[in-house]
Amino acid sequence: MNLSSRSASMALAYQLFLYRKPLHPEIMQLKGRKVLSHGRYDLEAWISAGGHMLRFRHGSFSCCELLTDQDDRLPVDGAVTGFPCSGEHEFEHRFGAEKVVYTTSIQTENLSENLYRSTYDEMLDYARQTEALTHKWADDQGRRCLSLLDLQRLSKEVHCQGYHLVAGTGLVLRTQTIFQHV
Repeated sequence: MNLSSRSASMALAYQLFLYRKPLHPEIMQLKGRKVLSHGRYDLEAWISAGGHMLRFRHGSFSCCELLTDQDDRLPVDGAVTGFPCSGEHEFEHRFGAEKVVYTTSIQTENLSENLYRSTYDEMLDYARQTEALTHKWADDQGRRCLSLLDLQRLSKEVHCQGYHLVAGTGLVLRTQTIFQHV
C-alpha cells in the first residue's frame, strides 16, 4: 500500500459524531481536560491520543461532539449524526427548542515527512502561545504525534479548534467547531 492509500485509509478511520445528550468521558482514554464557563453555558473539553470530546451545556440542555478513530463501543442512543473525517466537510445542526446552533468544519491533509515535522513544531509553538489543551504521543513506530484543542469563549458562543497530527501517515486533521446559543 503506498503512502497516499494509507493516508486516505487513516483519515477514513476517524469519525466525528454529534450527540443530543451528554456522554461520559470513559468512552475514550483521556489525557487532558479543560472547562470554560460563561453565563448560562459551559464547555468541557477532553483530549486523547488522536481524538477529542466536547460537551456543551446551556441551561439544562447538553450536546457532545466526539472525534475518534474507534469503530466499536460507541453509543448510538442520542446520536444526531456521524460521518468520516476525510477531505473537507461542513455540517450545521440547529437544536430548535433549546436555541443552540452547532457548526463544524473538518479538513484533512496528508503531508510529506519534512512538512509534517515543520507543522508539528509550528503547532507546538501555537499551543504554547494560546495555552491550548495538548497531548503529545507516539505512534506504534515511536514517531511524534500531537493532539491539541484551542478554545475561545465569547459571550454567546464558544469556538473550538482541534488539531490531530499522526506522524505515520503525515495526517493532519483539523476541526473548527462553534457552539452558539441564540
